[in-house]
Amino acid sequence: MDADQVATLRPALSALLRKFRRCFATINTFDHLKRYVSGLMTDVKRKSIEPIALAAGVPVRTLQEFLSHARWDVHRLHNILQQIVVDEHNCDHAIGVIDGCAHSKKGNKTPGVQRQWCGETGKIDNCVVGQHLVYTDNDPDNPFTCLLASDLYLPKSWDENRDRCREAHIPEHVVYQCKWEIALDQLAEAIGNGVRLSWVTFDEEYGMVPAFWRGLDSLGQRAIGEVPSNFLCWPTYPSCRSLQGPHAAKRVDNACKGSPVFRDKDWYRMKIKRTTRGYCEWELRAARVHLVDTSGTESRPTDRKYWLIVARSTHGKRETKYFVSNASASCSLQEMMSAAWARWHVEKWFERAKQETGFGAFELRTYHGLLRHWLSSRIAMYFLAAQTKRLRGEKSADHVGADKPNCPRGRAPDMEARLALGHRSTQGNRVSSVA
Repeated sequence: MDADQVATLRPALSALLRKFRRCFATINTFDHLKRYVSGLMTDVKRKSIEPIALAAGVPVRTLQEFLSHARWDVHRLHNILQQIVVDEHNCDHAIGVIDGCAHSKKGNKTPGVQRQWCGETGKIDNCVVGQHLVYTDNDPDNPFTCLLASDLYLPKSWDENRDRCREAHIPEHVVYQCKWEIALDQLAEAIGNGVRLSWVTFDEEYGMVPAFWRGLDSLGQRAIGEVPSNFLCWPTYPSCRSLQGPHAAKRVDNACKGSPVFRDKDWYRMKIKRTTRGYCEWELRAARVHLVDTSGTESRPTDRKYWLIVARSTHGKRETKYFVSNASASCSLQEMMSAAWARWHVEKWFERAKQETGFGAFELRTYHGLLRHWLSSRIAMYFLAAQTKRLRGEKSADHVGADKPNCPRGRAPDMEARLALGHRSTQGNRVSSVA
């Protein structure tokens, strides 16, 4: 970054935060938002309340009260942030990525904490799980990615113990929901705020649920998601209702191997950018099938058809994956799989959010405090992503360093880690708040 770019960052953050002023009852409370969001982007060792408060020169208790009990309209701020994304980063090829993210925690006081699968540690562990909706423009050279929604996944054990919920200030209307149900609510809310997604994609935890596909259809949302190998479908509509083998639903792995609708098709080779490591090659076959409709008293084939896609890698660790999509029959395989592999953006976002803005560094025992921390981190990450995209776009080939190794000509390096806005003053560890 040159001096002119650095000078533009602080006014830009101030302009962004001013859009949220109406969500706060007093100017003092709003000032705490500025301090906290700015603190999340500084180089304090741990992005939790105490280090940020000490660096900003305010009492630790003050920031704790700001997150847990102060009067501010979280839902309104959340809606405004989504509307900002629509106004400033809307595009025809936007993709929504649905995912859950677990945060390992000690103790039993953090809202929603229990022993459950934790992707952070790769095992059953004591953790808190959030359900999230990520937005990306899926630009291969200069991607913009932000988090549209974050909600706490409340386990059944918590919902069944309302005294424990009240102790953590969890409202009575917050009850146990399956993750896919929370995801549908998040999508519906985003659509109501003007967000338009060309595609939504997700892993097999969501794709394996027939009711989730019905929910996406009712929203009119085009989607592609991974399904497990034992997911059931009918390659052709059965001639009669029967539990006998010829008429029963088939596992997708068996359908892709033995059904004539797949067996007679050639493999299609496609190079896909699946991760930040670059491109990999996959072989694909696709056909239209009927899913299982479980909305009635008995299972039956859906009237409409869905795409079933089998993908197998051609090198390294041989993998076979299965995808379902509710796209139209005219949709190209290239477009569907490009959307499906956009899930790598969510992995990168959470990695950066935990490192740069302390997304997982919450030490709060109240429901509102947890959601407010996530929301503040989302604001910080939105700002960093927007500024990174802008600065990458401004970087020209004649700038110093543009042609260094791992930096293609005409592109700036990844600068999210360099956009810390608070700075150490000469008087101790105080962090300057945004003006």
